[in-house]
Amino acid sequence: MGHFETYLKHLTSKWLNENTWVGIGETVLKMIVVLLVASLVIKFGKKAIGKIFAVRAKAPLRFSERREATLLRLMVNTLTYLVWFVAIVTILSILGINVQGLLAGAGIVGLAVGFGAQSLVKDVISGFFIIFEDQFSVGDTVQIGKYEGVVEEIGLRTTKIKNWTGELYIIPNGNISEVTNLSIHNSVAVVDVRIPYEEDIDKAEAAIQEILVSFAGEHEEVVSEPELLGVQQLGTTDVTLRVVAETLPMAHWYIARVLKKEIKKALDENRIHAPYPKMVTYSRTEKEEALAGQFLKGDEHGR
Repeated sequence: MGHFETYLKHLTSKWLNENTWVGIGETVLKMIVVLLVASLVIKFGKKAIGKIFAVRAKAPLRFSERREATLLRLMVNTLTYLVWFVAIVTILSILGINVQGLLAGAGIVGLAVGFGAQSLVKDVISGFFIIFEDQFSVGDTVQIGKYEGVVEEIGLRTTKIKNWTGELYIIPNGNISEVTNLSIHNSVAVVDVRIPYEEDIDKAEAAIQEILVSFAGEHEEVVSEPELLGVQQLGTTDVTLRVVAETLPMAHWYIARVLKKEIKKALDENRIHAPYPKMVTYSRTEKEEALAGQFLKGDEHGR
């Protein structure tokens, strides 16, 4: 009990010592100052980055809005992570923790994890370059390998795309070697119209051309007036006329369906019928029947 009482008296005298509380107060004050400085740096850093991009928006040579938004978020996140990392390291050093030893140990552990998770590192690096280079963005329609759909989410490790039938594909960024982005440039709607040989081709072209003149003004998805290219193919029973229309990205399927409907109505109004399969029936004469029967029977020798 004597040793315990001695230790208790020593502990009590230590905590009641004025210098101890002064030291604790200084440590807490330093930590508060570090946190306040980190918050101010992040706050003013975000404003500075925002002003830089605002000035870039007025420049004659500028990035696309999607890429500017992506880079802005990336730079803000990088600044936030970096500042808080420095703040945490500073607080640990204030508390008397050997920061250099922790950093050295973390480096060794990180190296070991890197060797054991090379695919993860590959995914993260690929995801970073996808975001930085603005290869595609959320909302774009893309084709990655055999998968095609709308981009739902882009992460540093995986990319999620949703097919039009509802399937959600989760693709590791390291496996993305080729990407086809269908949402950047304008699309082209192609409509083939089949006209029977017995119909007047010039009349059919005039009927189609009449609806094309006002079609672009009636549909905002159409960039310019659709064009009737003329005869595309000569078939066995019909002639194929081709109509093309430049549309906004990914609007060509909808415009093609509307074009087909309007062309069908125009052809009906001009009494131009659609082609249909034709069958030719041939009837042999009595003489041909007799010759055929004699051929089947053979001659007197059975030949």
